Amino acid sequence: MSMRAQSSYVRVGPGPDGSLTYLVDIPPESLPPVLGRDLGRAWYAARDAAIARTWGAVRGFRFLRPDGSHTDLALADRDARCWAGAIDGTMGMSTSYGLSLCLRLLALVDLLARVEWALPLLHLERDGAELHPSLLRTAATAPLTSDARFDEARFRTSLPPFLLAPPAAQRLTGARA
Repeated sequence: MSMRAQSSYVRVGPGPDGSLTYLVDIPPESLPPVLGRDLGRAWYAARDAAIARTWGAVRGFRFLRPDGSHTDLALADRDARCWAGAIDGTMGMSTSYGLSLCLRLLALVDLLARVEWALPLLHLERDGAELHPSLLRTAATAPLTSDARFDEARFRTSLPPFLLAPPAAQRLTGARA
């Protein structure tokens, strides 16, 4: 599907207070996968915006479902607004691809904040974190849930098994060096 065709799924309108409202014709779990390199660029754009303290607008999303129901999502948290603003400013969020990119980044950050098993795949630095490329590749293609998150178990099993394997036990032979 071309980027032009995808744009028909997302309509964006400004609010009187500077907020943005997105009406999305598909639910979060139907948003397309993205390229890992685009998610990596989004990660660094968000990191740069956070370092610069460029706080973005409050954003509200209404995802419509085929049965007429909907899922609402609000980005009011300062960090989430910052990251969404960075992605919107660099890659755009008025297409299903750009929106998927943003929600995948936010879902990845949410997941990393909740799980301990991913800690070996992060390198924390003073000005942010470096992510293992497999985290970005998995986040780029793993399906989102109906509430725009990643299913922890499914995400974990999508990673290459060797990344999460416990270190080999030391073998004690009794020999001395």
